[in-house]
This record gives sequence, C-alpha cells and structure tokens, in this order.
Amino acid sequence: MINIGVVYHSKTGNTKKMAEEVLKGVKESGEEVNAVLKSVDETDKEDLLDWDGIIVGSPTYYGLPAASIKDLFDRSVEYHGQLEGKVGGAFTSAANRGGGNETNIIAIIEMMLIHGMIVKGTSKKDHYGPVAIGKPDDRALEQSRKLGKRVTRLCKELGR
Repeated sequence: MINIGVVYHSKTGNTKKMAEEVLKGVKESGEEVNAVLKSVDETDKEDLLDWDGIIVGSPTYYGLPAASIKDLFDRSVEYHGQLEGKVGGAFTSAANRGGGNETNIIAIIEMMLIHGMIVKGTSKKDHYGPVAIGKPDDRALEQSRKLGKRVTRLCKELGR
C-alpha cells in the first residue's frame, strides 16, 4: 500500500482548502493508498520517514514558504539521506500574481531535492505545482487534485 502525507500551513484557510483537494486527488488516483492530511504544526519530522509521497503546501510570504514549513525541513536534517527516492510535490496560495508564488514552490522543491526526493512537474498548467491567488478558484482546486493523483501514481510506478 502507498502511504502519502499532505502537509500544509494555512492562516486564512486558502492553503488548507488546496490541501484538502490534494488529498481528494490522492484518494481518487485509483491506487490502493493510505493518505493523511496534517497541518505542519501536527506533523512530526518522523512522519516523513513513514510516507512514500510527501506533498507540502504553504502560503507565499515574501516569495518563500512559511517559517513553519522551513522549520519542518530544518528539523528533518536528522534524516538526511533517508528520504532518498520518496516522491514529493508542492503547492501554494498567495495574495497576488507575481508575488513569489513560483519561487515559493521552487524553495519547497529544492528542500525535497536536497533530501534526494523525486519531484515530477507537468507540461500542462501549473508546471511546478498548483497556485491559488486568494481564495482557490475551480482551476486551482482542479490542479490541486491533479497534483495528488500525479504524486500517487508516480509512487506506484516507482514501486514505493
């Protein structure tokens, strides 16, 4: 069985709504999966070891993830090398276009890559990961579900 963790930080509820849609996508992937949705404050660094796929969402603050997301990755240094080959994905919400949305997603992906994780982009829309401007619209929610499916299916393909 594939184990997927969806971790998010949200103050306004926008990123949480996207995380819920990512989770729906994981469950709709057609794969046998055990999926969990956790706020970053509920997530222990040890949780990362249990998941085959790790999908992280954060609001965009000055073009970067929330401090609590960065802190989770900072604390996970204890497991450096042990996340090798796990599948990752990222998503964000922001107040406006051009406010650092893609740099935020790339920052999350960079932390995953340093852990040796595998991240698959897409050639269709939201190449790095889903982005919502303000309250997530139908497009952002659809892209969030697709991210969940993409990560879950890649876990299956890799035999995770």
